[in-house]
Amino acid sequence: MTFIMIILAVIGGATLSVQAAINGQLGSKVGVFKSAFLTFSVGALITALLIVFFETPHAVTLMDVPKWQLLGALLGVPYIVIMVLAVQRIGTAVATVAVIFGQLTMSMLIDNFGWLGNAAIPFSMSRLGAVVCLGLALWFIYSSSKVPKTEEKVSVKEDACS
Repeated sequence: MTFIMIILAVIGGATLSVQAAINGQLGSKVGVFKSAFLTFSVGALITALLIVFFETPHAVTLMDVPKWQLLGALLGVPYIVIMVLAVQRIGTAVATVAVIFGQLTMSMLIDNFGWLGNAAIPFSMSRLGAVVCLGLALWFIYSSSKVPKTEEKVSVKEDACS
């Protein structure tokens, strides 16, 4: 079951990269906030349908949980807005790896200290190694994605001739 969950998480990550690329293009055409609004509107509609048709009843409702737990819904807004902006400027790969770097770093802090009601998982040297490797991956992906000035001018001239 753990392996299946890891595969599903990888698939979820892949879909976020596709979403970032699509939203980056959409945001450049219609605006960042309209793109984010569409993402949340369609997401809310699909989630509402999933709740109606597939959600099993729970003893606790959204109104019964500690109110701080509802803040998680707000944290998707800056993510979508930032990704729509970032993908347009630094590309999908750099933006995605930067997000994963931030997720990994914060996740390890949450795990280590048991923040937000999660079980504490102590920090280790292998976890530090993972953060360092991902930081290096971010640097390599970013530095290799810079377009040299000569290539940039050529592609601009080719676009102008088309």
